[in-house]
Amino acid sequence: MKSLPCKQLLLPAAVLAFACCHVSAYAQAAPSLQAIQQGFLNPPNEAKPMVRWWWFGPAVEKPEILRELQQMKADGIGGAELAFVYPEVLDDPARGLKNFTFLSPEMLDAVQYAQAEGRNLGLRIDVTLGSGWPYGGPTVTLHNAATRLRTIVAALPSGAASAPLPALKEGESLIYAAAVNGTQSKWDASTSSPATFDATSAKVTPADTPRVILFFVQSHTGQMVKRAAVGAEGWVLDPFSKEAVATHLKTVGEPLVKAFGSTPPYAIFSDSLEAYGADWTPTLPDEFRKRRGYDLLPHLPELVAGDTSNAANIRHDWGKTLTELVNEAYLMQINEWANQHGTKFRSQTYGEPAVSLSSQKLVTLPEGEGPQWRAFSTLRWASSGNHVFGNNVTSGETFTWLHSPVFRATPLDMKAEADIDFVMGENQLIFHGWPYSAPQAGEPGWSLYAAAVFNDHNPWHPVMPTVNNYIARLSYLMRQGKPANQVAVLLPTDDAWAAFKPTKVTVTGAMQDLLPKEMLGAILSAGYNFDFTDAEAIDRLGVQHSILLLPPTTRIPVATLRKIAAFKAAGGKVVAFGHAPTLTPEGKPSGEIRKLSASLFPAAANTAAELTTALHQAAAPDLSFEAAEFDRNAIGFIRRKLATGDIYFLTNTSNREITATVSFATSYTSGVALDPETGHALPTKVAPKNIRLTLAPYESRTYLFGNAVTAAPSKATATAAPIDLSHDWNITFIGTGKTETQHTLADWTSNEATLHYSGEAVYSRSFQIEKAPAAGVYLTITGGSAEPGAPDAPPTAEKREGLPNPLITRTGPGTRAWYNPPVREGALVIINGKPAGALWHPPYRLDIAGLLQPGENKIEIHVYNTALNAWAAQPLHDYRPLIAKYGDRFQMQDLDKVKPVPSGILGNIELVFEAQR
Repeated sequence: MKSLPCKQLLLPAAVLAFACCHVSAYAQAAPSLQAIQQGFLNPPNEAKPMVRWWWFGPAVEKPEILRELQQMKADGIGGAELAFVYPEVLDDPARGLKNFTFLSPEMLDAVQYAQAEGRNLGLRIDVTLGSGWPYGGPTVTLHNAATRLRTIVAALPSGAASAPLPALKEGESLIYAAAVNGTQSKWDASTSSPATFDATSAKVTPADTPRVILFFVQSHTGQMVKRAAVGAEGWVLDPFSKEAVATHLKTVGEPLVKAFGSTPPYAIFSDSLEAYGADWTPTLPDEFRKRRGYDLLPHLPELVAGDTSNAANIRHDWGKTLTELVNEAYLMQINEWANQHGTKFRSQTYGEPAVSLSSQKLVTLPEGEGPQWRAFSTLRWASSGNHVFGNNVTSGETFTWLHSPVFRATPLDMKAEADIDFVMGENQLIFHGWPYSAPQAGEPGWSLYAAAVFNDHNPWHPVMPTVNNYIARLSYLMRQGKPANQVAVLLPTDDAWAAFKPTKVTVTGAMQDLLPKEMLGAILSAGYNFDFTDAEAIDRLGVQHSILLLPPTTRIPVATLRKIAAFKAAGGKVVAFGHAPTLTPEGKPSGEIRKLSASLFPAAANTAAELTTALHQAAAPDLSFEAAEFDRNAIGFIRRKLATGDIYFLTNTSNREITATVSFATSYTSGVALDPETGHALPTKVAPKNIRLTLAPYESRTYLFGNAVTAAPSKATATAAPIDLSHDWNITFIGTGKTETQHTLADWTSNEATLHYSGEAVYSRSFQIEKAPAAGVYLTITGGSAEPGAPDAPPTAEKREGLPNPLITRTGPGTRAWYNPPVREGALVIINGKPAGALWHPPYRLDIAGLLQPGENKIEIHVYNTALNAWAAQPLHDYRPLIAKYGDRFQMQDLDKVKPVPSGILGNIELVFEAQR
């Protein structure tokens, strides 16, 4: 078959201007190191985590709306995203429960009230521009619903000159027909012969042998809005259709934003682009012809079958066209609408439909999710787009499916995931989430079917302000200066388009197969961090990193290779893993591409060890370390480059203690360690070379290097033998008022009386010390242990590398910390009536020196467990009446795991005297 011409799509000048605006986002006045340390101590509101605030039904009341907003403020939450989802209860006038119809005056009045009261409290308020996800609902007709290409195969007897048209469903239309050799189960697209058709039959040229006739139907995915609120039910809209998106903005967007009055929401939100199976749109044939220069319809047999020599080329052009259409119809149109309405567009720009990495330049606030830091992750996808296009803030949907079932997630689970998210470039955490819960619902209250709960129905909620301060301080720090990842991984987007199949049109999905996991893991284990980039970004902006890594790639624009050649000629470093490209994007062999590939990548790495060597030869890593293989692989880090310094954050991503000697590639000779829980620097300055680290499971460290960093004042310390405090505690269970004395600390679940207790217990006792040093006295609780990974987890590259930690590469829909801690699950410590801090992650250790006094000292440890224990004693909720009225809109997950879990203090308690760190 002859080669197919291709036309280059030029984006409007407004898009280029928008991209240029993004690139200049880092060009702001650089704060001094002292100002950064002060901001770290008291992070601004915009650095605080936000919550997705689920309104179920929505059945909400103003007093509870206000109470929950006030609680968010008290917890250190910076804002809320209004999310309208499925009902939790039936209307019950006697109990004051009513589900407002979506976009009804009552619902919009509640929105107006929530945004006004939230802003009065200084909270940022965003709103999802719809209900559930993806966009859609009752205003979406079949004409504007998500569309797919459907193929019907019918027998065509020998000698037949016609065939009856197949029966079509409502809203479907026949767009092309062709006869091919073969059977209904296996046919040969290369023998395609077009058929003409009228209202009743298709006409074909007769053949001497039996064949089949293919009918290509413009159909619909049939997908309905997921988790829809009452009155928000309906089709998912066609994301490739400007008309469909414009209608949604008018019928849904306008009323929601109008409810905010004269002050628009900070941002409007588009949740996951989960328009599953959407691979067509009515305008596609015309748009394809204009953009690609040839007619797509005659090539539908090969597009569907994928078995001809030219099929991948057709699929490439089809995929690229779909990407361009979703960019223009969905992303650009909504972003422009947001700008016109005085707000910003926050979008999870990945998944289906077929957005590319460079699509993210078309929205103001790209967002990601997914803590798979050693594999392909849409969180790194989002942060990479932001780094490349100069957007300093990367938000992330955080803690989705965290330690299922609901109410099982703990503060340690939060830290384990949050630290990995920071390593991948996230610096605006949006918790998933905060369920609105009517007072009438009791305890543990309402919850989303598959999510952690971070409201005050969670028993360990008193620890949340400490957790939120930790997150806010690191979010603030990760916004300072510029991103400094050394390696750019060039995504093979053209290969992804060529790999598209009907109903499977996702660039991010294709990357799961195209990017070798061992390649990504090797980059990190070699001491580098990385971003993704793509050909479009390089064509527009060049290579912005010190090393460009090309993964196995077949197709690439020659202009991109020329840019890479110029980058290398100017001193940049290029490395290839696997085979280098030989074809143009359209699938044509290219002598220039072969020649440039041979020149740029003369010796590609093919193993992780070879890649490590190639990277080290290209440039010294940001983080050099001497460590055992497991320990080296478990360390994650990120660097931010300041005008007069460097920030490094590193974390132990594993459930085991690790040790390493590390050196940072900063030019500054002095630095300080910062404590994200207190906001202060530690008293001892550190040099960037040969730092000996011992990190507890999931422990992290933060360093600020520069010539003007300030350490905390040193205080006198004293050494003495540890004091054992593990025995003879009085324990008062606040929920029941009962007190008991334990000589040896025991799990609450070992006693039938407290087996199903969820809530607070106060451990109290006294102890004597002769002197009270000004510093260097630590309360420690030891005794935690690593928990084996999920027994049904499939083997992964990371496991073969010696990482038995499913958090590193998600093997299911959720994550958790695989560790049995000695404090279950959080604790607040009070010494002599004064708060000493919180214990919520390893190492369970608090500096209490300034609170001690010579002689008798009183200690209280307020311990909080999960809601699971009390919930396990309750009968499971009967959702059948709800399903009978509203349909089966959700399914609670992992209810078989609703069982009591260990609770209380399960380790050894000591006072330890040592020099300050």
